[in-house]
Formats: sequence, structure tokens, C-alpha cells
Amino acid sequence: MGKAEFLTPKAIANRIKAKGLQKLRWYCQMCQKQCRDENGFKCHCMSESHQRQLLLASENPRQFMDYFSQEFKNDFLELLRRRFGTKRVHNNIVYNEYISNREHIHMNATQWETLTDFTKWVGREGYCKVDETPKGWYMQYIDRDPETIRRQEELEKKKKQDLDDEERSAKFIEDQVRRGREGREEETPVFTELKRESEEEKVVFNLAKGACSSAAGPSKSSSALAPSALQAAVSAKRKESGHSSESRGKKKKSALDEIIEMEEQKKKKSTRTDHWLQPNIVVKVITKRLGEKYHKKKGIIQEVLDKYTAVVKMMDSGDKLKLDQSHVETVIPAPGKHVMVLNGTYRETIAILDSINEKSFSAKLILDSGHLKGKTVDGIAYEDFSKLA
Repeated sequence: MGKAEFLTPKAIANRIKAKGLQKLRWYCQMCQKQCRDENGFKCHCMSESHQRQLLLASENPRQFMDYFSQEFKNDFLELLRRRFGTKRVHNNIVYNEYISNREHIHMNATQWETLTDFTKWVGREGYCKVDETPKGWYMQYIDRDPETIRRQEELEKKKKQDLDDEERSAKFIEDQVRRGREGREEETPVFTELKRESEEEKVVFNLAKGACSSAAGPSKSSSALAPSALQAAVSAKRKESGHSSESRGKKKKSALDEIIEMEEQKKKKSTRTDHWLQPNIVVKVITKRLGEKYHKKKGIIQEVLDKYTAVVKMMDSGDKLKLDQSHVETVIPAPGKHVMVLNGTYRETIAILDSINEKSFSAKLILDSGHLKGKTVDGIAYEDFSKLA
């Protein structure tokens, strides 16, 4: 029977079959050949190339099995790292994505008989964190990349530095409050005694009418003395209450309280995060895994999918790439250009780049949005701001 002609139904069916995955029972891992049916697999086993490959494998079978095991392990962990990162995922989900590639290494050619054995092995070797649940085995990739470890150390160092700055600012505020209390003079109340000239004299107060009458008729001086003393005490009390209310009202609006409130707001905002991706900023691709076409090229973040992943549109080619935060870095424009602050106290604030300090790897910015517009901020690190698209 001759070969099927071009674009006939049989030719199209043959192409579809050759393109997709075939049955594993008709695959020869030693020769890495996939047969379509039982007859083709039988013919392959009788071929001279297969017999020659079997002779080579029989001389050192352990070497071939170690090679296939190493390839399977490398490809599986690379897919786990690239596709899921350090997220916790079911091992069967990763395995189904791995075997979807028709060029993959089959597990029956490795030293592991089942996927559970392989999952336990990577957990013992320290490649992943594995745990067993009623739904099956879950695994989490452990990223030991030196670049990732260096970034984590830098983040921890910055967090420690921010905590030190907060402690210094809190101590400064406490000193200011203490000095303010020391400089303020406390008002001491003045108390007056009610005196009477004779012990037989009886003083009666009529608080409703505000007058005073005495049981003894001739003692008018003592009766006149009592209401005057009471009125003086009441008036002094009212004055003290008025002064205290005025002082309280002024205290709420004092400059010291405003400084304390501003510092508290800064403390709330100054909590740094380990994610900095923002839309409409320019970034540079630093990973080499995408090839030289995109390495060291600039792009604009179109959309932030989650905290650590974004869609970047390349400025040269217009291609859209889904990149991780660790694959890009910030871009520093020329002085006078607009930038966006990505981390720290002034996060998500648009500013103007004033100058760059190459020794301390920082820059001076002039805030151009928010209630602090026009304020000059110095010491902003390179990785805390990027050029605005």
C-alpha cells in the first residue's frame, strides 16, 4: 500500500498521531523511539539498531539507569521550580504536566518504581519539602539559588535597618515629650479656710439662694465672711476648670502632638514588603533563561497578576512575557525624570529624580504627589524606585 497523499484524511490522521502522545507499551526508552502500534514495536525490537543498543546496555546497565534517573530528576525539578516556584503543590499535578511532553524520560526507566518513591527521595535529599495528607503527597521546592539567597539576606538587612530607624525615632519622640513636660509649669490649686471668730457661732449655708444666714443675730461679720469665702472658692474652681479645658484644647492641636501623629503614620507606612511590582513602570530583564533576545532588555509592566508575578511588554519587540519578580530589576532614569517609589515610607508615590549618589547606591527624590508634594527625600535605594512609563 502506497503512502497517503498530502492533506488526505489518512495523512492528517497520521500527522495527528505522530504529534501527540502514544501508548507507553510501544515506547523503547533505550533507543528513545515511539512506535504507533504493536506491529511497529515488534519490527523495531527485531531491528539491528535495537539489538546493538541492547548489547551496549548489557555491558553496564547501571550506567544507563543512573543517566535516565538523573535526567528525570533534573527535568522534573526544573519544571517544579519554573512552573510553581516555592508554592506547595500536589506531586501528581506536576507529574501530569511533566509527561505531557512527548520527549520526557519515562519513570519505568529510572531507579524509582512509583511517583511516591520519587517524592520521598527528593524529600530525603533536601531538594523539596514533602508531606503526606489524606489527599496524597504534596511537595514544595526549596530554592537554593545564590542570587535568591543574596536577595533574601539584603531584605533581612534592610528590615533590621528599618527597625533601628524606628527605634531611634521613637526614642527621639520620647525625649521631646519629656522635655515638653519638664518645661511646663504645673498649676497648683490655692485653698482657703473658713474661719470664725467664736466657737459658739454657727454658720448656715443656703446654696439654693446663694445667701448665708446665722442663728446668732449679732454675729454679722462671720455670716458675711462665709459667703465671700465660698464665692471665692467657687470662682477659683471655675477658673481652674476653664484653664484646664483651654489647655486640653490647645494640647490636642500642639506641634508636639502633630509630630507624634506624623511619626506614627510613618511607622505604619514604613513597614517594608518583599514584593515591589507595580503597573506602568519600566523594568529590565536580568534572567538568561529566556535567551539573548530578552536579556538586558527593557519592558513596561502591563499587569501585576499576583504579588510576585507580572506581565511585561518588551519595548523593542512588543512581546508580552510573564515574568517573576526575581527575573527583573528596576531602571534608573536621567535626573529630572519621573519615577515611582516602590517600597518604604513613600510607597506608590510619584516623584522626580533630583540626583544620584553612586557611593551609597541611593538617590535624592522630590515627591510629586500626595499630601507631602514638594518634599525632598534623600537616601532612597536604587531598588526602591523605578522609571515611570
